[in-house]
Amino acid sequence: MISDEHTLLNHYNITELYPTAWPEEKDQSDASEDEQPANQTKGLAHSRSKSRYSALIRSASDRRSLVPGSEKTGDGVENLVQKDEPDPLGGSDSVVRILKQKGLPVEEDQRLRNRFLLSSTTFSPTLYLSQVHSDASTQSLLRGLEALSKSIDQKSASLKVLVESNFERFVRAKTTIDNVYAEMRNQGAESAVSEAPRARSHITSRGSAHFRKSSAQGPFSPKGVDKPLPSDKKKHALVKESDYGVQGIKAPLIEVAVKAEEIWGPALGGREREDKLRSALASVEQSRGIFEVSPNLSSCIKRRDYEGLVGEYRKARRYAEEARATANQASSTRIPLTDPQVYQLVITARMWSDVETQIDEFKRGTWKRLTNVEALPASSSGQDAADEPMALIGVLLDLGVEDNPISSWLWSRYDYLKAKIAASFERSRVEIEILRRRLANANPLPSRTAVNYLEGPGDSKLHEKTQQLDNPAVLELWDLVCGSVSNLLSTSGGLLSEIIEFWDNAQAFIDGKVQRTLPIGLDGQSRKHHRLSTDEVKHLHNGLFELIEMLRDDIFAFFAEPPIEDVSMLYSPLPPTTPNTPKSAVFAPFAHQDSRFKFDASNPPPPSPKRGEAWEDFAFWPPHANALGGIHYLEKVINLVGGAAMELASLRPVSSFPKVQEGLKTLINGARERCVSAVAAAWIRDAEMFHLTETFARSSERRDLTKMPGYFLAYENAVLSGLQKLAYIPGVTSKASSTILITPPTSTTLKLVRGDFTRTIYVLLSDMVKDAQASSSSSDTQSLQSMDNAMSLSALTIDGGLDTSGHAKSQSIRLVLTMSNIKHFQADLVPQLVTHFETAFSLKIPEDLKKLKDALSQIEARLFKAYITAPTEKLSSLVYTGITSPHWVPTTDRPTELRPYVYEALLLLVCIHTELATSAPALLPTVISYLFEQIVTAFLSAFRARTERYTLAALMQATLDVEFVASILSQYTTAAASELQNQVYQELDQRTDNSARVRLQNELPEMRAILKKLREGTRGEFACFKKQRVRG
Repeated sequence: MISDEHTLLNHYNITELYPTAWPEEKDQSDASEDEQPANQTKGLAHSRSKSRYSALIRSASDRRSLVPGSEKTGDGVENLVQKDEPDPLGGSDSVVRILKQKGLPVEEDQRLRNRFLLSSTTFSPTLYLSQVHSDASTQSLLRGLEALSKSIDQKSASLKVLVESNFERFVRAKTTIDNVYAEMRNQGAESAVSEAPRARSHITSRGSAHFRKSSAQGPFSPKGVDKPLPSDKKKHALVKESDYGVQGIKAPLIEVAVKAEEIWGPALGGREREDKLRSALASVEQSRGIFEVSPNLSSCIKRRDYEGLVGEYRKARRYAEEARATANQASSTRIPLTDPQVYQLVITARMWSDVETQIDEFKRGTWKRLTNVEALPASSSGQDAADEPMALIGVLLDLGVEDNPISSWLWSRYDYLKAKIAASFERSRVEIEILRRRLANANPLPSRTAVNYLEGPGDSKLHEKTQQLDNPAVLELWDLVCGSVSNLLSTSGGLLSEIIEFWDNAQAFIDGKVQRTLPIGLDGQSRKHHRLSTDEVKHLHNGLFELIEMLRDDIFAFFAEPPIEDVSMLYSPLPPTTPNTPKSAVFAPFAHQDSRFKFDASNPPPPSPKRGEAWEDFAFWPPHANALGGIHYLEKVINLVGGAAMELASLRPVSSFPKVQEGLKTLINGARERCVSAVAAAWIRDAEMFHLTETFARSSERRDLTKMPGYFLAYENAVLSGLQKLAYIPGVTSKASSTILITPPTSTTLKLVRGDFTRTIYVLLSDMVKDAQASSSSSDTQSLQSMDNAMSLSALTIDGGLDTSGHAKSQSIRLVLTMSNIKHFQADLVPQLVTHFETAFSLKIPEDLKKLKDALSQIEARLFKAYITAPTEKLSSLVYTGITSPHWVPTTDRPTELRPYVYEALLLLVCIHTELATSAPALLPTVISYLFEQIVTAFLSAFRARTERYTLAALMQATLDVEFVASILSQYTTAAASELQNQVYQELDQRTDNSARVRLQNELPEMRAILKKLREGTRGEFACFKKQRVRG
């Protein structure tokens, strides 16, 4: 009965035969039954039917726990640990509730809960007592111990009852096991084994037969074993000879193992490799810092992250020192290293070797970049370019180097500047000479075209336009000269700025200012490089002096020496100096040649022709250039030279080295004298063709002058101002340490300027006289009009002898305008120019002014004579011919009319008056007065020429003629004319008798009336001689 009850309980998996409620654990059915998909469940519903108690039935393979309250883990495996238990010490009926009250997450964390449950294998008494009974007293713990002991005793008694009640079962099970073991051990033995009871043998035989059958014919039987062997029973015996019953299945198992290894080996081996990889990964994770040093270092080098590079190097060095310390400790204590320590040493050594290789390569590359100045960014690129060398020096000092990177960088800068000065100067010199030769061999501009550029200063519209200073080809060469000097001497982007920057850096290192921000390296090993030695400082001073001397000598040679002859550097390749010289460096410097300087090497530009021109001796002066353009550009050049000398002299070593200062002073004086000499030579050349600016066009400001005096005044002022700037260099800002460099110009220079100044005026005045006397028509082939035509009435026009373009047509008008210009020179222009010269050069030249005025007076007299000769001869001829004519003596006793020659002479004066009034009013009184004197002189000569004595009628006619002319020209009467007129009357008085004299006195009132009538009758014709009334 008891056996049947136990069978039912096990079959239905229940705890009692008559349960009152459905077990809660049965609500969670197995996935194989209740949790099957709906379609499978539906399909199986018709194929089989279930018992109403099927949920209670357990299959043989169902190993669900029999312990009430047991739980299933996340992977589906059940265990005997309950979800909750009463307190083993009898304190409470729920351990989990106590733990929840204390705030422990026992419901969420199963592992933590199991450590408090007595049924768990991970139960921790210490943790249990510290949490569940943390505040229990000793008495309560003793009571709990007594309760626990009683519980153990109760369970032990239950076990005893269980054993006693099932003792027969245990005995039968033990007997059955022994019989089965004996039968299996004795299978195949010769001696027969005594048979067991029939029922038991029957059961055993059936099981044995079934086992043998499945062993012999199963799927795991080895090949060739289809039939049982004769000793088949012996093969399964539990003896040593049959491997204790496994000999029959050993071969199939081996074969299955081989097949399984072939099929599942890679998958199972993957787990092994995974374990190895996990182990290696754990080791790598532990040594991650060591493994990351080398790639991080390489990344910093590529990104030029010098700060990160130094940090990684310091980290690698620390790892290496730790590994070295570990090895030294093991060596000194003779304690063998563990496997992890050996592994750590190996990877650290490899890491350090790679780091040293990278650092050495980085140092070599950094040294190369630091000493190769051309590889660094240009100094005109900004602050980054200036910081780059400092960054390289800093990282080298931080990493630690044997040589001093500061000295190496400074000397590389020195070598670079030295080579660049030589290459730049020679290249610029050759380029200038190429353009100079082409300009010299080209046809010069016609003088008429070239002289137009000299009018620029006098034209307000063109004064500020540089392109109007000279021929574009000349200006191109001037731009090249200016640019070349600027590339050498400019303080912003020129070689001079690089020299100053070089010394500023050197001085900062000498003073120790920069070293304050530079690292001292590991353990201060780079501190020795922070201070430059005395010898290094001395060598740097000498290097600076050498650079200054090179620059000074090149600039001085450019100004002082004649043009070079050899221009082959533009097309001659330089031999490579080293096997590593790149192709780009094989050719001459500045390989990116301008198309202007490209030519066939077999046909270079021919040398400049030697014609005795002044510009042939100056390498910096473009052929056929005028003084205006030269002054404009040479002022910039001399300011560059002076400014460069000032900047160099202000450097601390130069300020205390007189020899270098004297060299700079010599440079300024030499360049200044050569510039002044070149401008002076061009000044004379300009003056020689300046007369071509005379087109006899009237000035808009003064109609009695032409435009030429204004042009000349503006030109001379511009040249004088430019020469003053060249001589005194006022555009250079003086510095306290270098004011002695710019001295006043020498007496030789001032003498040259003074002589050329007066010479230009003489040359122009001489050419003015020649032009005034020569043919001035628009065509050189046209002949000069005769004086008769010039003085005829046809020459008298309203426009004053001007053509449609405003230029004088006749030679007489040009003479008048020239005389007016000369008078203007004498009265205004020359004194102004002399004053400008004296002010600009602080030099008084009263002798030169006196000589100029004398020359002007002589020129004026010469021109006056040239102009007045023809009118004088004409008037004298008219008067003399008219008086000596046989028809001059009146036929009546009382003449009342003037002779025709008087009208002709006065009309000629009217023409001259008109010409002067419209051309040069200032000359009018002088000319008319002089001609009046000449008319009176002609009267005297003609009356003397008559041999007969004068009758009363002749006396009256002579008196009418003389008095009419005198009354008409009374405004222009001079003392000389009055004296001559008295001589005429004396001559007439001497050639008559007393009777005629008396009678003439009686006729005088009548004669006055006749003269008045004659004047009124010719008031319109001779009104020009009347004095103009000034209207208030």
